[in-house]
Amino acid sequence: MPPFVWEQHCCLPLLPSARVTELARYPVGSYLSVNVGYAPQSTADAVAMAELFRKDALDDGRFRLVQRHGDIAACAGEAIALAFDLEDSGPLGGNLGNVEMFYELGVRSMATTYNHANAAGCGCLDTEDTGLTRYGRDVVRTLNEVGMFVDGSHCSRRSGLEMAELTAAPMIYSHSNFAALWAHPRNITDEQALACAGTGGVIGLNGVGIFLGHNAESERAERVSAMARHIEYGAELVGIEHIGIGSDYSFDHADFNAEILANPQNFSADYTKYGPLQWIPPEDLLGNAEVPGLDEVLADRGFSESDRAAVFGGNFSRLAGAVWRD
Repeated sequence: MPPFVWEQHCCLPLLPSARVTELARYPVGSYLSVNVGYAPQSTADAVAMAELFRKDALDDGRFRLVQRHGDIAACAGEAIALAFDLEDSGPLGGNLGNVEMFYELGVRSMATTYNHANAAGCGCLDTEDTGLTRYGRDVVRTLNEVGMFVDGSHCSRRSGLEMAELTAAPMIYSHSNFAALWAHPRNITDEQALACAGTGGVIGLNGVGIFLGHNAESERAERVSAMARHIEYGAELVGIEHIGIGSDYSFDHADFNAEILANPQNFSADYTKYGPLQWIPPEDLLGNAEVPGLDEVLADRGFSESDRAAVFGGNFSRLAGAVWRD
């Protein structure tokens, strides 16, 4: 097991009934970024989820809320560090001042679009890619000013490239795999990856079956192996210092599969044609008696201990130290 796990994106149910207890499936000392909203959520909805998770985390006692980068190291051996992310700029409600408000609530990364075009730009499932709008460019500038990660996941190719061109700080792809290995529209091109790395950024590889090409329920080990292959490919393409983990694990997997069927406007046949989505859960990511963990698989592929530590947490941590405000 790696000494430190930085999970750049995972999901709890976006419902009032949601609780943070399941997040304790990650080891003590981990840093977790938990989604609090995407395209369907209003500003009030996303604020309510962030406030709920904050309250439950403090009540639980096993978590510490992150305000600054130094808070994460202080959790080592004692607690799980917790912050939040937004997968779409829709919850801003068109008000750029809300970026600062969400930052104060613990949100540390934001994508401009979720799959389909919105006021900020185009998504990865749009047939016509016109990139960022003027408002979307203002969103990127505001994220830079506030000290929040600019996130290209779920955005279109052109939007992602324009984000890389515009940002004054390193950007991220919080949970995106490589289209060169599996041609799914949610995966990013080599051009996007190189542009992200050119900003000094980090690409978090995810463990979603349909983005890895292994979505059968029985393919648990195959998903871990495929995720390792994407890490290997990324290291060869942009350098190990630009690769991390954003598994996109959905603790609400049954609810999310139901959401896909109920709201097809946010998805497409590229999501539904493979059957119910499967993920790499924390237990398989870290390894158990049934499935070798990612650290073990990467070691077998020749990754050094220092390289694995960089992927599991060091790279995203370095970036947070440079981008977030202390």
